[in-house]
Amino acid sequence: MPKNILKHRLSRPLDKFSALNKQHKIAIAGVSTLGAAAIALSAVPGGATTVASGVPAASTKQVAAEHGQVRDLGSTLSSPLTGEKVKLDAIKAKQKAAAEQHADAVAKKAAATKKAAESHSAKEAANRSAKRPQMETVAAKTYKNNLDGWIRQSLDIMHAKGIPGSYHGLHKNIMRESSGNPRAINGWDINAINGVPSKGLLQVIPPTFATYHVKGTSNDIYDPVANITAAANYAAHRYGSIDNVNSAY
Repeated sequence: MPKNILKHRLSRPLDKFSALNKQHKIAIAGVSTLGAAAIALSAVPGGATTVASGVPAASTKQVAAEHGQVRDLGSTLSSPLTGEKVKLDAIKAKQKAAAEQHADAVAKKAAATKKAAESHSAKEAANRSAKRPQMETVAAKTYKNNLDGWIRQSLDIMHAKGIPGSYHGLHKNIMRESSGNPRAINGWDINAINGVPSKGLLQVIPPTFATYHVKGTSNDIYDPVANITAAANYAAHRYGSIDNVNSAY
């Protein structure tokens, strides 16, 4: 056999082996590239899955899609809970507003009641102050210790007690009965004969003085003011007024 033919045959397997080695190299390079890509994707946060060495990794778009689906599922699950929370917050807000309105209304009512009470107390104090000077004026009023002063003091008491009579009516009867002597005693009329003589400015017998005595005056029948006031009270009951008496009574 010629040498060149043998050489040619021996060279073919070597060429095929060389060709196979080249494809293997390309395949190995491809696998290496895919492995690197898988490792890179395994480092991506947000739900990317780590791929074992030597297994092709999922594409970036697929991983992103799956991540989006998980996020949408979480939103779908949380939406009803979020809605309930919003409702509860709204209810709590309404309840708080109602409680604040109630508290405000109670505070306003209490303030109005306090103001009304203070106003009422102020009016009562003003009324007392208005009345007090009049009472003090009466209490502070002085009278002369004579017939004119006795008559005027008796008239003030009579007017306060609702007993009718005038200065003229008192004065004319006093002058006729006792001539203005508060210690005068009648020792000759029927009353004296019966043992109850008439006494004082208006000549009142003791039983009549006791019956018609005006509270607040002296219990002494000889006291000028007490005698005049009791006599005027008796005359008012029997004659309508001391002014109607023009003679012994």
